[in-house]
Amino acid sequence: MTDLYDLLPRVHRLRDELGDGQLRQLMGVIGAQLGVLEESLDQFYDDLFVETAADWAVPYIGDLVGYRPLHGGPPAVVSPRAEVANTIAYRRRKGTAAMLEQLAFDVTGRRARAVEFFERLAATQHVNHPRPGRGGVPDVRRRTLPGAFDERAHLAEVRRVSTGAGRYNIHNVGLFLWRQEAVELIRSPLVPDAGSRRRFRFHPLGIDQRLFGRPRTEEEITHLAEPFDVPLPLTRRFLMDHRDAYYGRGRSLLVEVSGAAAPSKVRICDLSDVAGDWAHAPPPGSDVLAVDPVLGRVYFPDPVPPAATAIGTFHYGLAMRVGGGGYQRDVSTADGRVREVTGGAAIQPHLNAVASGGTVHIADNWVYRETPSVATGPGRTVLLRAAHRRRPHLAAAGPVPLRPGPGGTIVLDGLLISGGRLAFEDAGDLEARTLILRHCTLVPGLTRTAANAPADPGAPSLAVAHRAARVVIERCVLGRVEVAGGVEVTVRDSVLDSYEGGSLTLAESTVLGTAAATRVDISNSIVLGAVTARRRQEGCVRFSRVAEGSLTPSRHRCIAVLPAFTSLRFADPGYAQLRSSAPDEVRRGADNESEMGSGNHLFEPQREANLRLRLDEHLRFGLEAGIFYAT
Repeated sequence: MTDLYDLLPRVHRLRDELGDGQLRQLMGVIGAQLGVLEESLDQFYDDLFVETAADWAVPYIGDLVGYRPLHGGPPAVVSPRAEVANTIAYRRRKGTAAMLEQLAFDVTGRRARAVEFFERLAATQHVNHPRPGRGGVPDVRRRTLPGAFDERAHLAEVRRVSTGAGRYNIHNVGLFLWRQEAVELIRSPLVPDAGSRRRFRFHPLGIDQRLFGRPRTEEEITHLAEPFDVPLPLTRRFLMDHRDAYYGRGRSLLVEVSGAAAPSKVRICDLSDVAGDWAHAPPPGSDVLAVDPVLGRVYFPDPVPPAATAIGTFHYGLAMRVGGGGYQRDVSTADGRVREVTGGAAIQPHLNAVASGGTVHIADNWVYRETPSVATGPGRTVLLRAAHRRRPHLAAAGPVPLRPGPGGTIVLDGLLISGGRLAFEDAGDLEARTLILRHCTLVPGLTRTAANAPADPGAPSLAVAHRAARVVIERCVLGRVEVAGGVEVTVRDSVLDSYEGGSLTLAESTVLGTAAATRVDISNSIVLGAVTARRRQEGCVRFSRVAEGSLTPSRHRCIAVLPAFTSLRFADPGYAQLRSSAPDEVRRGADNESEMGSGNHLFEPQREANLRLRLDEHLRFGLEAGIFYAT
């Protein structure tokens, strides 16, 4: 180190400079080791505090306060740091509703609301102990949210709350958990309805979509969660009553016009379909913007100018971080130059510029109306990706050609692609070529109608003609997949409509239709339709749900029980999400004791089991807790 060398007497430094500088090199080696020692001492001091301690030191700090570690769960919540930090606060407030909420969030990573059901029991009033609001007749003039925030009085239930059957009883406490998160899209172009310049939808495919409220961050363990603190599916009445809390810049919802002025007034109303129009259209010239959070619709008082673009910043519900979305994800980079695209500019010139290897980076949520051709040089990698927390929409007018060179790789990451299939073309040789899809949505049916039905139900989202191709699909939503014989396809943590073609390796995924392949290896997955493997002496099907009558290789710990989903309707918040009431054979049937299918990585059973263990430790004597899923 130069600092250590400078501490030497001047005479020694002069003689070293006149020589070959060996003294300087020696001091550099000694200084580097001193730096390691200083860093180790700094970390030793940091390890005394749970906020700054290294991960390995956190359990030791927890042992000092009597923390009992949990086992299993998703990586996002498996660290006990938050629990250890709050252990003393938990014990000081043992059994209180606010403490149970914080405990549920620390253990499961889910927003929670604790409800003391005995406080909501209808009770006969006594003149010496009046309980306003606990009478047997509800106040119909008072607006209330159902479920966790329902403050009306209820008659007693004698069923056990721990089974989820009963709620309102003297010794019952309920924890409501929100499994769906609110994901933000910033400045996304709104989609006109039937060519109108007044009627728009938030969803980039022009379909109805429920809007969600962004949850606040609770800073105090003593704070009891309110509707503003959870990812709440917005209703019309609630948003109308709390418009200023949710609508505006920096909040959950905002409508703007790029290139023109937006209406200054906002009205929350029902914009359902009526004959040839939407209901409650704002009068022309009124400067009133009508917004429907249930359908995800916007009605302008006057037509948006042709040179302007209506844009929206909003939050939508998402049960799994699968497919293109505005959520946090790891962003990779290919070797070579990086070209950035914004504002709907042409992508093709940038793809041409990186054909010898590189990355095209889309930095916004805009719509890109073109049909690019993606090609690489021999042995090169081209990456077309969306920025972190962005979901650009590639609206193609036909098939999107993919032409990797011999030994080349094409990677698509974080995109929403509609209008045409991805066409991996046959190069006429047997040279290996690779396609990797990560966090992409290839719209089932290519496009969607206004009623959210597939425009072309039988059309494939991905077609691979090159027989020596290798395809890897990770965390994606796709329609039908068709590949040629000899193609090797690996699908992980994804949802697809159906599969037909070459070799298929399916892991932790959900297939909503059939799967017909040359050979199959299936693990921890759900296939609702029949599985047909032409080579049944190879491969294996393990810890999966397959339909009766399927022709598969040897099976291990497989079931034919039909699972129950929150929704199988594309783009719904609960799309392909297993219901909490699904059979245990499905919810806990994977080899890691998590659920089968695309939700395996969520480790929902482990989250729930860990929470029940903590509730047994922190509930007051005589109370019993139940877990309820609000979404």
